[in-house]
Amino acid sequence: MLDIVLKIALTGFSLSSVLLLIRVIKGPSVPDRIVALDAMGINLAAITGVASMLFHTKAFLDVILLFGILAFIGTVSFSKFLQKGEAIEYERRR
Repeated sequence: MLDIVLKIALTGFSLSSVLLLIRVIKGPSVPDRIVALDAMGINLAAITGVASMLFHTKAFLDVILLFGILAFIGTVSFSKFLQKGEAIEYERRR
């Protein structure tokens, strides 16, 4: 019974990832694309978690943390780039 629920969840997350990919490609504005990329990172972590439960292994749990950290860093970098026009500041202002 749990396997059926996990497969349904995996299908739902996969469909959601496809729809988010369409939003990333067609997004009307750059902030919409950034939010869609962040949601794709969260979706990828969820898919990995469901796959971990489906295969009865804990090997993927570190990968979930890695996806979360990379999605966060990417969102912060894109947001800073939109706000200031550059992601890395070379000159320090005191």
